[in-house]
Amino acid sequence: MPTLQAVRASNATFRPPFRPVALFVGGTSGVGQGTAEGFAKYTNGNAHIILCGRNKEAAEKIIATFPKNEQSQYEFVQCDATLMSNIAKVSADLRQRLPKLNYLVLSQGIMTMQGRTETSEGIDRKLALHLYGRWKFVFELMPLLEKAKEAGEEARVMTILHAGSNGKVDWDDLDLKKGYGLAAAANHATTGNDIMVDEMARRHPNLSFTHMFPGFVRTSIVNGLAGKLLLPLVYPISVSVSTAGEWLVSPLLSENFAKGAFWRDNHAEDAGASKWSTEERRKKLYDHVVSLTKTT
Repeated sequence: MPTLQAVRASNATFRPPFRPVALFVGGTSGVGQGTAEGFAKYTNGNAHIILCGRNKEAAEKIIATFPKNEQSQYEFVQCDATLMSNIAKVSADLRQRLPKLNYLVLSQGIMTMQGRTETSEGIDRKLALHLYGRWKFVFELMPLLEKAKEAGEEARVMTILHAGSNGKVDWDDLDLKKGYGLAAAANHATTGNDIMVDEMARRHPNLSFTHMFPGFVRTSIVNGLAGKLLLPLVYPISVSVSTAGEWLVSPLLSENFAKGAFWRDNHAEDAGASKWSTEERRKKLYDHVVSLTKTT
């Protein structure tokens, strides 16, 4: 396992010959924020960074900390990513005004003990955020990623959830309309991301797709759940948002992740492809995600 010091040193060598455009969906808090802050740090202001989420005030506070120079361009795009129609609308706007997209990072999510809670589009909110909405963004923004690659630049996608967990999937009930449960929803989301990374890398072999596990991170949600009494117990087994960001940003910056499919643990080591991944299952899940996320 590489040390944190080694990862920081590797990240610091990032010197792209182009001005990258990066979109962080869920970048206004938690691990998404940490990854965005790490990317801003190592691009040193020479980037166009877009934070996408619901909280404009939080985004503005984060952007205020980014390094700035004449090449800096930072912005916030508002989107309730539980709805596929919202994602389609935001993506259409980005396709119209951006010349390319080099990095797409997806970390939107919720932590809740509630049972199945459907959106107005009939999709469970947890699955909409943790699985369907993430790949809806990828589908919608693929033209911009391809433009970056055609220009000889990096084109990388990262989804942050729980790579390599190998949770069991009910292949006859992919959207869990019949057999919903919290464990089932977690399994479908994590394994679904593993398999979608595999399938998308096969369909777009010149692009990079990574599913990464952030580990136990002291986000505001975790701190709130732990409370003052439990925080001393949480600290030794967890990391700060900024430390997690160092590990999470490394596959975006390293030349070792230029193209292909990657599954990484919280120290950027190989977590392995899903044991459930077969050609038949990859196609079935891909077709299901495409069908369920269609808005026209």
